[in-house]
Order: sequence, then C-alpha cells, then structure tokens
Amino acid sequence: MKEIISHLRGAVMSTLVLAAVCCGLYPLIVFGIAQTVFRDRANGSLIVGKDGIVRGSKLLGQNFTGEKYFHPRPSAAGNGYDAANSSGSNLGPTSQKLSDAIKERIATYRRENGLKDTDPVPADAVTASGSGLDPHISVRNAELQAARVAKAQGQSPEEIRALIRRFTEGPQLGVLGEPGVNVLRLNLALEGP
Repeated sequence: MKEIISHLRGAVMSTLVLAAVCCGLYPLIVFGIAQTVFRDRANGSLIVGKDGIVRGSKLLGQNFTGEKYFHPRPSAAGNGYDAANSSGSNLGPTSQKLSDAIKERIATYRRENGLKDTDPVPADAVTASGSGLDPHISVRNAELQAARVAKAQGQSPEEIRALIRRFTEGPQLGVLGEPGVNVLRLNLALEGP
C-alpha cells in the first residue's frame, strides 16, 4: 500500500509541476518574447486611423463598396469578410454555381470600372481567396480601379496611381508570391491627412 501511495504522490507532483511549467511558465515566456520582439504582430497587426481609432488589421480583408473606394477580392467567408467563418467556397472548377458567379462578377467589374466587354479582368477581382479574408489585391486590379476611384474622389488618376505605388507590398521574403496592394491601408490613405 505504501508503494502505491508513493507512486500516486509522484504522479500528482509530476502533474502539478508539468501543469505549472506548461500552462503557466511557458506561455508567459512566449507572451513576453512576442510582446518584446514582435509587438505589432502579437497584437494583431492593427491599423490605427488618424483619429486614433482602430480601423482593422492589415492581415484581414474588409468589404468596401462605393465608387470612391478600392474594392477587395470577393469573400466566401460567412456573410462576407466574417473572420469567425473564414473559408473558401469549396466550389470546384466544374461547379455551375461558381461559373455563374464568376461571369456575374466579371460583368459587374467591367461595368463599375468602365472596361470594354473584351478587356481582361484580373482573376483576384472575381474569385475569392482560400480564407475569404485576403487583405490584398493585385497591382493590376488596383490599377484598373484607379480611374473610377480618381473620378469619385475628385483627384487625378496620377495621384491615385501614386498611392497605389506607395501601398504596393513586394513578395514575401522578396521571392514568395506576387506584389500586392493592401486595400484597407490604401482606402484609409484616400481619406486624406
């Protein structure tokens, strides 16, 4: 019986020590390092407007409508840009529903941006990302929207193109992916100083 109690006491003590280390000490150390070395990222990469109010995260897309804003990629996340329901549509290349949605988006994109029926439309303008929350659009997508935004904002197209260049981010690590434009940061810049 003494041997069983001795083993039980050892198991309980090991459990308590491991719980203290794994559930207390380790998370505190990781939190401390993250807050010291990666403060912006650890806190959600938040974008604060000129008014001091948090406007969003540079990692999550938001829906913008209206002529005076750049429009993001379509979203399949919940009701659109719902971070709690992040996902793609799961519609495959043979899906008639996906085909119809893309055709409708192409027509809408061309109409909104004053394009001809034969003008090519960037794929990211009419297809949702895998997460449904992609904050970036391609540079080409932004350039095609520039004339509409310039007219609605009362600015010259060159001023808008300069903003696009200013908010174009290069490939990750210099080689992964294509350059992209963060829509939230770009649209906040349109609101002026």
